[in-house]
Amino acid sequence: MPLSSLQFVTYAIADAMLAGPPDAVAIIERMTLVLGERSDWMNGLSRGVEKRFGARWDSVDSKELSKVVAENTGFVSAWRSESRPRVVRMLPRPPVQRPPPPWLHDVALPQLPTLGDLAAWLEIESNELDWFADRWRVQAQSAATPLHHYSYKAIEKRDGRCRIIEVPKSRLRALQRKVLHGLLDRIPAHDAVHGFRRGRNTVTFAAPHAGKALVIRFDLTDFFASVHEGRVYSTIRALGYPLEVSRALTALCTNRVPSGRLLAPDVRDKIDWLERQRYRSRHLPQGAPTSPALANLCAFRLDLRLAGLARSLGATYTRYADDLAFSGGDDLARMAQRVEIRVAAIAIEEGFAVNLRKTRVMRRGARQHLAGVVVNSHPNLARTEFDALKAVLTNCVRLGAASQNRDNYSDYRAHLMGRVAHAAMLNATRGTKLKAIFERIVWDEDSDAGAEPRM
Repeated sequence: MPLSSLQFVTYAIADAMLAGPPDAVAIIERMTLVLGERSDWMNGLSRGVEKRFGARWDSVDSKELSKVVAENTGFVSAWRSESRPRVVRMLPRPPVQRPPPPWLHDVALPQLPTLGDLAAWLEIESNELDWFADRWRVQAQSAATPLHHYSYKAIEKRDGRCRIIEVPKSRLRALQRKVLHGLLDRIPAHDAVHGFRRGRNTVTFAAPHAGKALVIRFDLTDFFASVHEGRVYSTIRALGYPLEVSRALTALCTNRVPSGRLLAPDVRDKIDWLERQRYRSRHLPQGAPTSPALANLCAFRLDLRLAGLARSLGATYTRYADDLAFSGGDDLARMAQRVEIRVAAIAIEEGFAVNLRKTRVMRRGARQHLAGVVVNSHPNLARTEFDALKAVLTNCVRLGAASQNRDNYSDYRAHLMGRVAHAAMLNATRGTKLKAIFERIVWDEDSDAGAEPRM
């Protein structure tokens, strides 16, 4: 018989072993069901499997056990005889959620061994889960259709190019928030990460670099779009979730932009070929509530390696979304150019790309700033940021808040309040001045709401 027949039989036996507890007697009973008769070689095989794999039964897979079966002396003899073992029925292993990796042993992850469990946890019917997790329902060319779960908005960048915001429709967004709060928020990102983490912000990102002789800032290109579905699936699978559940969660949290939208007049000439390919492949959509947390988890190896590089130079490393920052003393200053090359190489190896045009090497004699925070001596608000915000607030007082809401924030009052609070956190004196102007603004129904929310 061809090799495939041998593989089929050994895999069927392995599946039967894994379809119940790692008890030798029970294993023999399941193998007998699959092969239709009991054989003497099953005794030694079952005892060996129980002894070797019993302690980690939940993490053993069919491939690993099938090799043990194929190498068992008794089975080999039976296979070479005139009455070879043959499969009369299949006994599949029930879906099992493996234990999470050791570093998450204190984290209580939701138990979702089957698609039915996932649907129940999301509080939807199984056919609805199929609908939201169906990766191929929409034709690649179709941009405007009720079958699509996303709407799209092109945001122009300062350099004339654009970024595509992929906004999930209300029902999918509700499911993604459930995944975020019930699962992803429980998994800690690398300690160097300060973006999209409770209790951390641009100030905590910048503060470790204050008063350093040299600060280097890097920018990652297309941070969310660079995280493709394969990496998302691998991350979820590594948490212990079964294959089908991992695939469904991945499909719920990734998207591909239809070609029709990428070729629309407001986008076509403002993104390059590589960006278009990233958007066409399934990736983390910028605009989905799950994307920031998943991006942080998928970038864990990147953060681990960059933090190690920083330690080797006696330097400090932090990341806020796509902004990377290194700071240090003479060792970093001497190695600055080589560090730029090494960081770019590590990013490429981990599936990201550094935008070399945005790399900034800032020495003590010049202004050192990260995410709008000046760090030359201590975290402080840049004078230009203060002047710009003061001008906006003053114009709100004079001309009305609606006249300044050019980006159509859904709650412009909350937006300005947040900017003022951020300024006050960095510089109490300047913050007090800004608060005084903010309190003079007269708000009405039209002044604190824009046409649509800004993502």
